Amino acid sequence: MPAFTAPDGTRLAYHVVGEGEPLICLPGGPMRASAYLGDLGGLAKRRRLVLLDLRGTGDSDVPAAPSTYRCDRQVDDVEALRVRLGLESVDLLAHSAAGDLALLYAARYPERVRTLTMVAARARALGVDFTTEQRLEAAYLRADEPWFASARDAFGRVWDGTATDEDFDAAVPFFYGRWDAAAEAHAAGEVDQTNEEAADVYASPGSFDPAAARAALTGWDARVLVLAGERDGGPLPRVAAAVAELFPRAHLVVQEGAGHFPWVDDPGRFTETVASFLG
Repeated sequence: MPAFTAPDGTRLAYHVVGEGEPLICLPGGPMRASAYLGDLGGLAKRRRLVLLDLRGTGDSDVPAAPSTYRCDRQVDDVEALRVRLGLESVDLLAHSAAGDLALLYAARYPERVRTLTMVAARARALGVDFTTEQRLEAAYLRADEPWFASARDAFGRVWDGTATDEDFDAAVPFFYGRWDAAAEAHAAGEVDQTNEEAADVYASPGSFDPAAARAALTGWDARVLVLAGERDGGPLPRVAAAVAELFPRAHLVVQEGAGHFPWVDDPGRFTETVASFLG
């Protein structure tokens, strides 16, 4: 598999899926191997997906310094990938926690980002966070589901910090628009694909300076797609709308019936939305 060397000497791997113009894809988790992105619901038929394994995940090496797992310290990994690909500017897609990494990259290298696609993405880098109350609000949209009663309390414990491994397992259906065989298969890889040590460091103190990031992106003219799931609490559609308002050329799409992984819930709709935006 292709690889390159980060500025600190860490070997980082990436995977290429599909044909066409490249689309650099940053995985969330945080710190989950890019394998869970798959072909993004068939988007690889329209674009060449360049799936980065963040340091310490997937086929990338573990760095010598665990402190480099911090989100802002991975920005130059993305820049090193751009250089490796020989691209003057990039189309960038970020899922979930990788939204912060993509935003910090755009703030540091605004001229290098042609388009940014934020899929169920965080924006702590710009001072927007998702609250426990918002996540519970979305959870109660699932009150008619047969699994809701047994999963509700476990989901609450996930966000108040008291969850057991069994609670995490029970809460997984809330992250998908529908809990079916495809969702179960997708969710099954989460534990093995995630570097928990790295995840604990990713958003640690000092990672974000929202005022500086907003100032750096003032007048930024790249096109931005903010795609949220109708049933997702991270972000709720109205919070995604607030994120979109921070960019001069943003387009908001709320995918009907989708949760936190919209390409799993409705691959066709997801692919058409993103491919149309990218043009």
